[in-house]
Amino acid sequence: MQLGRFLLVVIGSCLLMFGSVCEAEPQDSLVDVYRGPQQQWPAATIDDGVDFKPLAPLENKPPFPESNPYSKEKWELGKQLFFERRLSKSRQVACASCHDPDLGWADGRRKAIGHNRIQHDLNSPSIVNSAWIEEVFWDGRADSLEEQVLGSWQNPIEMAANLPDAVARIRSIEGYSPLFEQAFGSSEVSAMRISQAIATFMRKITLTNTRFDKFMRGERDVLTENEIKGLHLFRTKARCANCHNGALLSDGEYHHLGSSFHNVGEFQGRYRITGKAEDVGAFRTPGLRGIGETAPYQHNGFAKNLDILLNLYNMGWWQNAELAEKGNDIPTAQLSSHIQELKLNKEELSHLKAFLGTLDGDMPWYEMPEELE
Repeated sequence: MQLGRFLLVVIGSCLLMFGSVCEAEPQDSLVDVYRGPQQQWPAATIDDGVDFKPLAPLENKPPFPESNPYSKEKWELGKQLFFERRLSKSRQVACASCHDPDLGWADGRRKAIGHNRIQHDLNSPSIVNSAWIEEVFWDGRADSLEEQVLGSWQNPIEMAANLPDAVARIRSIEGYSPLFEQAFGSSEVSAMRISQAIATFMRKITLTNTRFDKFMRGERDVLTENEIKGLHLFRTKARCANCHNGALLSDGEYHHLGSSFHNVGEFQGRYRITGKAEDVGAFRTPGLRGIGETAPYQHNGFAKNLDILLNLYNMGWWQNAELAEKGNDIPTAQLSSHIQELKLNKEELSHLKAFLGTLDGDMPWYEMPEELE
């Protein structure tokens, strides 16, 4: 009997040891799998109906529309105008005021501050890689960067400009005449030309050579084991790839995360454009490159840092409630079906954060040019 009990203890211990080995082995082999061809990676955890696109590197050359092709001269003019405060009504606000190259081309604020120190309802998104965005602004109301420039330029809580007055001011500055001549073939100054030049400058603000991009181009040794484990979580248990997929790491769609509550930021979102009930509180999915330099996060700047952001996703944000007082002040807004409690442990959250770090890189930076006279 004693021998039998001893054997049971030994066998049980061996099984425990064997189980531990089995648990460790898949992680080790998982890293090896991810260092191989993407076709052999584990299937991503994707909900029904999602137009999933496999992760991919972002091409180095940004796209330019036929209606506004790239030229170095137009880019130079756009750079000057991007930092030009005299475009605004107060002559104190430039594009760079909310999209600062020192702050990841955002402003580091929870909510943007515009004309006359008015606080916006929304967080200033980074404009890095905006060349690939098809619908611009958090609510997607602009179909191009040119349209976005014109919108922000005239918005009473951004630059608040009267276009004829602003164009006349730029026209009166002699230093601009040769720049318009070189960029467009004549010195004529117009709102459209100004928007085209600024949009040209913006399209060249790209971050395409992160370690993640190198990894996806075949340099499989540039990511650490923990970062690869984070990549696996990103694609599977953490469910990130439902919305953050493809080369841009964005589906370009609009989702409500339950973060529009207790008057924390503008909450109508895409509904303001479409009038559809399902779009109440829904905002465009941003890309993720440069994420480490563009805090705070979400359309309302609610998440101060990545740790807070990841924990909010881990808890499933705020689930729908019968009454507004129970956690969601917009009874008509429905939480995206992609948002679920994730139950990631501390180690998994650490790995996921490590992977997000591979999306940072050498952020493009330009010094503010001297003001023209």
